[in-house]
Amino acid sequence: MNFNKYIYLIIVLLGTFACEDELNIGPVTEKASTNFYTTEQELESAIQGVYAQLQNGGLYGLDLIGVGEISGEDVFEEIAANDGGRFGQLDDFSTNAGNDLVGDIWRESYRGILRVNTVLNRIDAIEYENTSVKTNRIGEMKFVRALLYFNLVRLYGDVPLVTEETESPFDFFGRGRTPSAQVYAQIETDLTSAIQDLPNEKESGKPAKGAAQALLGDVQLTQGNYSGALTHLEAVVSSNAYALATTTAAIFGVANEGNSEILFEVQFASGFNIDGELEGSSAGSQFRPSGTTANAKGHNLPAQAFIDSYDINDTRLNDYVAVDAGVNPFYFTTKYEISPTGADDGGSDHLIIRYADVILKYAEALNENGQTSEAITQLNTIRARVGLANTTATSQVEVREAIRQERRFELIGEGHRWFDLKRYGTAVSTMNTFFTNAGINVTIDDNKLILPIPQSQLDTDSSITQNPGY
Repeated sequence: MNFNKYIYLIIVLLGTFACEDELNIGPVTEKASTNFYTTEQELESAIQGVYAQLQNGGLYGLDLIGVGEISGEDVFEEIAANDGGRFGQLDDFSTNAGNDLVGDIWRESYRGILRVNTVLNRIDAIEYENTSVKTNRIGEMKFVRALLYFNLVRLYGDVPLVTEETESPFDFFGRGRTPSAQVYAQIETDLTSAIQDLPNEKESGKPAKGAAQALLGDVQLTQGNYSGALTHLEAVVSSNAYALATTTAAIFGVANEGNSEILFEVQFASGFNIDGELEGSSAGSQFRPSGTTANAKGHNLPAQAFIDSYDINDTRLNDYVAVDAGVNPFYFTTKYEISPTGADDGGSDHLIIRYADVILKYAEALNENGQTSEAITQLNTIRARVGLANTTATSQVEVREAIRQERRFELIGEGHRWFDLKRYGTAVSTMNTFFTNAGINVTIDDNKLILPIPQSQLDTDSSITQNPGY
């Protein structure tokens, strides 16, 4: 057993915040006020609370994975009305401001950010027995804050930028939404600092230097800064700190946790219930076809057309997806195991950053910088592992398309596809073509590239405005 994974089970989350309405967040007890967090032990508890927040169903326990996949064309929602349509609305772009998923991602992201802000506000004044550990913790918290803001700015556009500790529920009301460019600048500042503060060697469940470099590369790739992205992604590859798992069967699942491919993961554990709080993930059960296991919801199911596009020799076809052999068979991702202890308690970690993703983004950055032959070499390392011949693509345009297709096959079900389409600038055209070919009466425009601001946030703070088209 990994101690870091199970420490969540015994730590009181001293940094917990109460939330009335989205950003209306204040300390729940006196222990979260200025008379607390005075020792290393107390602050370490708060830091564990930050990592525990990432397990939340509104974040990597379910919603962030779903929103990154279901909006794309490769997966679908089995029954649109399941869970009040919270995922079904993503599938046909009918999401509204009252959708629970929209509010959950927003609220739980800001809860995580405010926990981080509390740690960063207090840590300088606290003496650590080992000063390098203290430095590492600062880097970890800046990494997590950057990750959460990266999700927020990609999903909602301009969002409130909060980098200070909230001591009153009203401290940040009336400020409105911060322009995306400024949010991105803060993300890059946090990650640049984290790269300096984090250790080279990864500790399970925590980011090391390579994770911050990879995330910064992703941030810059998203903004079209291909030279900057190349610098940071190349640093990860050249460090030799990570390696592809030998086979695609050796990446996911409880038995494969902590393998060489993982740069940063959110950890889950099945079979633990502390005061009614499970340490498991609901992804394994809710991403299964209805009726196949307890609380299966039919979310995030790979489409038949996508399955048919796999090369028959591709090992990922059997290692990443499976089919329910019922009357109406549906495919589902096997990257998240169901729990033997019951519904919504899966033990599979969610891999936020893994090396195959880094290699493909590195190939993308190389190609966009005109280094197409080098990009082909990186692309072929991914293809070789799954039993495929080298790509036949040769020109920059052909290699660009080959990399994009490879990402679909490699990362299915992990929450990347919608963000990839947006980064490519092809989300609107791809989805409109998909709907036309499928005979579905849906057409989207650029307004649908981001989610609506939650209605509860609008009702709470009049300085927050709604996104166009909602």
